[in-house]
Amino acid sequence: METVRSAPPGDGAAEALLKELERQVQDVVRASSWWERHGVDCAILALSLLALPAGFLCLRFHNILAFATGITILGVCHYTLTVKGSHLATHSALTESKRWGKILMIFFLEVCTAFSAEFAKFNHVNLHHVYTNVVGLGDSSTWKAPLLNRYVYMFLGPLLVPIVTPLVALEHLRKEEPRTALRTLGFICLGLYSQYWLFMNVSGFKNPSSALACMLLTRSLLAHPYLHVNIFQHIGLPMFSPDKKPRRIHMMTLGVLNLPRQPVLDWAFGHSLISCHVEHHLFPWLSDHMCLKVKPLVSKFLHEKQLPYNEDSYLARLQLFLSRYEEFMVHAPPITELVGVQ
Repeated sequence: METVRSAPPGDGAAEALLKELERQVQDVVRASSWWERHGVDCAILALSLLALPAGFLCLRFHNILAFATGITILGVCHYTLTVKGSHLATHSALTESKRWGKILMIFFLEVCTAFSAEFAKFNHVNLHHVYTNVVGLGDSSTWKAPLLNRYVYMFLGPLLVPIVTPLVALEHLRKEEPRTALRTLGFICLGLYSQYWLFMNVSGFKNPSSALACMLLTRSLLAHPYLHVNIFQHIGLPMFSPDKKPRRIHMMTLGVLNLPRQPVLDWAFGHSLISCHVEHHLFPWLSDHMCLKVKPLVSKFLHEKQLPYNEDSYLARLQLFLSRYEEFMVHAPPITELVGVQ
């Protein structure tokens, strides 16, 4: 059991702080245009869709530079649609329409990502966000693979993400209602076959195995930072007991970490998963662009109220996880108790 160095404000003060911060953020949101609230991120996703034909056509040329360009375009666009698009759609941050929100969530998660929309939303929104860093609920333990050593997990494990993702979805379909399971299975097959068909008929591959290899290559292009980001921003930070979890503002400020801005990851994963993860956990309904817009306000507020605002570099987190891999990724985490908060 670990205890916090100094006792944060109690329940009443914590609720008052959160409400004050929410009021300030809501003022910024109300003063923002539709373009800022949703348009910027929708435009990035639309550009990614429009860039796909160029990527497939680049692979028709028997030239190393053209091939590398095509794979890069397809890989970055794939992660923009499957990570940024799926994440925003899961939080209904792309549109204020419930109907379109549902359609977009199914498209990005099932067609593009080959994963179950309902399963993703339940695990991410209902568990991870509600019980951030609460052991056994939202502690990111699903990312752990204790049987793998540190180097295999950190550098070879990410290459399995494109293969494991649809397999996990198929395993979960047995627990879904038949109608939902059939829909999900149909859209997953549609997404995978469509990409295969485009490699064969637009890129001009003659060998099915070559098309499948390119599918795996494009779906693995940013798999390393994708896995790393998911563990760097929560694991190794304070973990809480289910029966003694702190108030929301303490849970989110203690158990979440921001990474520095990085152009490729900002584009493909979105600000809410990279440099604005604290803001995202406090206000999950905000789009990536809005998280970036309120970041200075949130940072200033938390510093003024002497609340944690965790930040670290990608390289520093990588070195930390390699040196303390067993402590973070194999053994059960120590429970942090916030004295005077529960």
